Amino acid sequence: MQTVNNLNSVALYLIKKREVVAIIGPGTSMQAPFLINLGNQSKVPIISFSATSPLLDSLRSPYFIRATHDDSSQVQAISAIIESFRWREVVPIYVDNEFGEGILPNLVDAFQEINVRIRYRSAISLHYSDDQIKKELYKLMTMPTRVFIVHMLPDLGSRLFSIAKEIDMLSKGYVWIVTNGIADLMSIMGESSLVNMHGVLGVKTYFAKSKELLHLEARWQKRFGGEELNNFACWAYDAATALAMSVEEIRHVNMSFNTTKEDTSRDDIGTDLDELGVALSGPKLLDALSTVSFKGVAGRFQLKNGKLEATTFKIINIEESGERTVGFWKSKVGLVKSLRVDKVSHSSRRLRPIIWPGDTIFVPKGWEFPTNAKKLRIAVPKKDGFNNFVEVTKDENTNVPTVTGFCIDVFNTVMSQMPYAVSYEYIPFDTPDGKPRGSYDEMVYNVFLGEFDGAVGDTTILANRSHYVDFALPYSETGIVFLVPVKDGKEKGEWVFLKPLTKELWLVTAASFLYIGIMVWIFEYQADEEFREQMIIDKISSVFYFSFSTLFFAHRRPSESFFTRVLVVVWCFVLLILTQSYTATLTSMLTVQELRPTVRHMDDLRKSGVNIGYQTGSFTFERLKQMRFDESRLKTYNSPEEMRELFLHKSSNGGIDAAFDEVAYIKLFMAKYCSEYSIIEPTFKADGFGFVSGADCFLFRLLMVAAEERHFH
Repeated sequence: MQTVNNLNSVALYLIKKREVVAIIGPGTSMQAPFLINLGNQSKVPIISFSATSPLLDSLRSPYFIRATHDDSSQVQAISAIIESFRWREVVPIYVDNEFGEGILPNLVDAFQEINVRIRYRSAISLHYSDDQIKKELYKLMTMPTRVFIVHMLPDLGSRLFSIAKEIDMLSKGYVWIVTNGIADLMSIMGESSLVNMHGVLGVKTYFAKSKELLHLEARWQKRFGGEELNNFACWAYDAATALAMSVEEIRHVNMSFNTTKEDTSRDDIGTDLDELGVALSGPKLLDALSTVSFKGVAGRFQLKNGKLEATTFKIINIEESGERTVGFWKSKVGLVKSLRVDKVSHSSRRLRPIIWPGDTIFVPKGWEFPTNAKKLRIAVPKKDGFNNFVEVTKDENTNVPTVTGFCIDVFNTVMSQMPYAVSYEYIPFDTPDGKPRGSYDEMVYNVFLGEFDGAVGDTTILANRSHYVDFALPYSETGIVFLVPVKDGKEKGEWVFLKPLTKELWLVTAASFLYIGIMVWIFEYQADEEFREQMIIDKISSVFYFSFSTLFFAHRRPSESFFTRVLVVVWCFVLLILTQSYTATLTSMLTVQELRPTVRHMDDLRKSGVNIGYQTGSFTFERLKQMRFDESRLKTYNSPEEMRELFLHKSSNGGIDAAFDEVAYIKLFMAKYCSEYSIIEPTFKADGFGFVSGADCFLFRLLMVAAEERHFH
């Protein structure tokens, strides 16, 4: 605090007494607020090369120039590292001041975009003793999260990692990532700090090698010997260069101060700020600084919104011998192994092999279950039927429940594939005597009340349930449908042989026989003398016998008339088609069933007033009431066998003529009785089965997100 006050006094003295038109400084974010307000009041540009806190932007002063990157610029690089290794929770550890707190809002926003949770924020004061730091680290050890992001300066960072090493928090399974607050100043931390930070990742500001940088490094070594040229020195050099170029550009502008003093009353107690003048060159100098552009030692110097923009960061892996580059982050590409790569990738292979804490090359899972953590209590429904999905049985001797079924298999498979060591147990939702304790809505509500951490079973995702619990994505087929019996649409009787042809076709066929007989009579009468001599009754019988018998055999006695022969050929062709069609149709009618639903649409069910079945305890009961079905006509069933029995009795005998249930249950029923029942329109919307999580049980939600990513749904 004393240093800040001294700096403020010096700045006030320079502006009031020496009438400086610009100030390069301050050195830290804590010193900046007063100077920024001072510069804004006197219109003197404050050019800082090391005040990096994003919170300083909230002062909204146009006269504050940040000739450096603010801390928020590295947030996307940190986020890309977290996302590439699929870590889901992090804990930021930061110094408890303006510098440390400034990065937090940006971290929160970046992690929300990739569905990463900040479990806890650990603020370490500069005035903490080693015991206080150790106490805070022990607190972190009791949490499951093992990914820590450290944002502080090297002096406090050295103490933190020394204590973390002492209590074994730099062992296998831990992940430590340091921001450029430490990574940019590794040269001043000493060899012992490198040993303590073995396996730590760092995000470091990257400066491309240039002639300007090499020339400055040579001059620096000549002047200061073994002391390393750090990034802040480069930014300070560029800030001074930019100021010199801007002053040169406005050299003809009046650089004096307007020192008009405001009137104060006798009772007013004046301050030094009352006599503060205003630099006449301020606006012009600010414009010149905002537009100056040149190739500096730290890269292209060009301000945007009053600060430099970062486009590249170096990702380093700290080892006992020093730092090793494992990749880069580029603003338009993301993580890459080399700066020559310009293709976007979404794999952890974007970085070179990393040595993690514990001297291992295996990527930490970022999560460990604390030894004192309780088991997750997972509720499962107790039901009397449809046990293919979930079934609860108890050992007669030990009374220990055993839970099986499709839903349980899905959940167990998901859990077995998770990288987290999670302990859980199934708790049947039943009464002491083994009966169902309530409906599915009641089970879900008890998850909300905190009795259970989650629920697994054939629990449907519903809007009203989602108001107070969370669901994973569905892992079953969705929809609700009506099921009705089917009947054979083709009636068979003693007159079935007439069914293949329509009445009209039968009449046309009979008329054709008559027509063919008449035409044969005419043709044969003219050509056959023997035919003319026959009696009239013999002529009629011969003609119609001839036309009808052509269906079955060919006549031995040839016709005398040429026209009769032509007519018979055509008639035989017609008869061939007719008889073949008749035979095929009759065969189909006698051997193939044409199954049709007894009811075509839901509206027909409502109008007919038949009984409708629904599963006991299901939400479908409320749906049926919403569709204005008579509640007295609704019957319950517990199993496929009970549903079948109700269908056999029909509505007239206290049974049902339709069932309303979810697709998963209907398909299970039809697997046994597929030929006797059919689904009718319409299909109602439902979201299928999903895992249930309590609103406060983030761990369970985390597992569900991981399950969704691995496509187990």
